[in-house]
Amino acid sequence: MSNKTKSVFRNAALLSGLVTQAQLDVAENVLLEDAVTTEGGSEITDEGLADKLVQTKVITRYQADQMLTGRNKLNLGPYLVTDFIGQGGMGQVFKAVHNVMGRECAVKILPVHKSTPEAISNFTREIRTQAKLDHPNLVRAYDAGQDGSVHYLVTEYVPGTDLRRLIRSDGPLTMQQAASVIMQAARGLHHAHESNLIHRDVKPGNILVTPEGIAKVSDLGLAGFMNEGDADPRAGKIVGTADYLSPEQIRNPHEVCNVSDVYSLGCTLYYAITGKVPFPGGTPNSKAQRHLAETPWHPKRFNPDISEEFVEVIADMMEKDPASRIPSAAEVAARLEPWATEIGVSPAPLTKSPWTPPPLPTGAEDSSQDTDSSRVDSEEFDSSRQESGSQWSQGTVSGGTANQETRQLPTRRSARALPPPLPLVRVPRRQRQQQSVVIAIVAAAAALAGLAGGFILRGLF
Repeated sequence: MSNKTKSVFRNAALLSGLVTQAQLDVAENVLLEDAVTTEGGSEITDEGLADKLVQTKVITRYQADQMLTGRNKLNLGPYLVTDFIGQGGMGQVFKAVHNVMGRECAVKILPVHKSTPEAISNFTREIRTQAKLDHPNLVRAYDAGQDGSVHYLVTEYVPGTDLRRLIRSDGPLTMQQAASVIMQAARGLHHAHESNLIHRDVKPGNILVTPEGIAKVSDLGLAGFMNEGDADPRAGKIVGTADYLSPEQIRNPHEVCNVSDVYSLGCTLYYAITGKVPFPGGTPNSKAQRHLAETPWHPKRFNPDISEEFVEVIADMMEKDPASRIPSAAEVAARLEPWATEIGVSPAPLTKSPWTPPPLPTGAEDSSQDTDSSRVDSEEFDSSRQESGSQWSQGTVSGGTANQETRQLPTRRSARALPPPLPLVRVPRRQRQQQSVVIAIVAAAAALAGLAGGFILRGLF
């Protein structure tokens, strides 16, 4: 039996419907010609063949990696998966293309092993919640469905990165940049608030920023409607991320309202302009206590270029008393617009200074209060009576290891970990038998010398 008939990659590639026999033959011939030119060996490996098909854009790097392990199912319903974006506590997100429309999108998957009736109910709730919203500064929901036992949500794909990764990579934003991003996020949140929807997990990782500077709020996995009462499955629970929780979320989660998102957005603005969370270090519980009782370091400690007027906007967003806070996300956007558009309009006058004063210069920066770069976005708040806010999105993943950009992966597999495959979908026994017959036919055909044409198996799976 020839090496071709034993090739895991060749069989998986043909069965996937993404590669024809003719395309395989062309790639093999090119590799053979290259081997002759370089006086190398004539053996064509699966890895070499996969790399050539990626290089010629027949398949993507992610698809090639899956085929190299023998996986051939690379679709969820009508969506062809092209890349892996990220993974978080509640599942995985993939980049995909609709087979007919050709539109790029992000597909969020509820893990099969976590698909309990309660989890499916919450996932369905998230889908329906997101479907109610349509705003240029919110990630839009396109579709939802079920492929076998896998439930998925299809959303707008936002090229770029999330605000957390952007700042960790490039450092704090300027006043204009921070004002622009947070102003846009505030406009998106205001649209949600007009529908009585509270996000409850506003943070840098849930604000996506495109290369053109467009900001979109993502991840409504913890969202809830105002005045929903016990119909909210998270009613009375503290949900969110410890670094960005509003005091009322901690004191009495039943009191959460639109200004709770304003507080979290204020913490996000603080992070955007300083590169630090308001209360660095400590446990989630200690962070919660500091949100209740302490004031953060003055932002000018970390960014001396920002004005006191700008600092006042952050202070007004982060008022611990909800009644004293900026009353709406729309007003937040209005307050930030002068900086975002570079119009020389003076914001509201200074009336207070709630910050911990910056220390006098000593010639050596005191790092005891700084946030370690590996802990900028801390673990989610959790206790015996509280629910973790760990949610993933296009921009939010465990460990901060993935972002919205299509990853430029190396062509060699030895130095990198493979991204996860799509969840397995149970295939009926009759269909598995049909697949075995097809594999046998493909193997026999590949062994025949001079066989012309190719097998187009698209649609079988």
